[in-house]
Amino acid sequence: MLRIILLGPPGAGKGTQASRISEKYNIPHISTGDIFRKNVKEETALGLKVKEYMNKGSLVPDDLTIQLIEDRLSADDCKNGFLLDGFPRTVYQAEQFDKYLSERNLSIDHVLDIDVKKEELLTRLIGRRVCRNCGATYHVINMPPEKEGVCDVCGGELYQRADDTEATVENRIEVYLAQTKPLIDYYEKSGVISHIDGATGLENVFNDIVDVLGA
Repeated sequence: MLRIILLGPPGAGKGTQASRISEKYNIPHISTGDIFRKNVKEETALGLKVKEYMNKGSLVPDDLTIQLIEDRLSADDCKNGFLLDGFPRTVYQAEQFDKYLSERNLSIDHVLDIDVKKEELLTRLIGRRVCRNCGATYHVINMPPEKEGVCDVCGGELYQRADDTEATVENRIEVYLAQTKPLIDYYEKSGVISHIDGATGLENVFNDIVDVLGA
């Protein structure tokens, strides 16, 4: 059984690694964004509350986020563990989550912090291009399409997302680092965090993660 928290800034490759971890260790990849969208779409009691905040452009409060996570973790597929992505985001969330686990005689086994320098993150995110039609993702340097501006998969137009411009990306990274530093310090104290160099290539990063989690 593995209970894992995955941390990492925008552009660190968390999504790719989360999918691989989930597949290898047969545990669900749980993203707060996915939980929010699912509950809103299904119009659950919690989802209706989330929708109120989203419609106002407000952040979903910590306590409501925690409720949604606890609700998701009660599902059968979490009995053998889980991989949390995007939660906790604050020390308060981490403290409340630890309390929730402790009441059930559980604890977090590993916190994986995928670390990538700011300059590398900027290069990765600014160069990202997405197909307007099918959503396929490319990179102008690392993974360019065969024909510039055209999707290899469906022939759709490639574009740069509004949140991938340099000023926006830099702000997103700064917000993440400021928000997450106290969280990293919190898990350092409990001795469960491992720092993974996210700039060594997808395969090497995954191998380093497996070294931490065990084969």
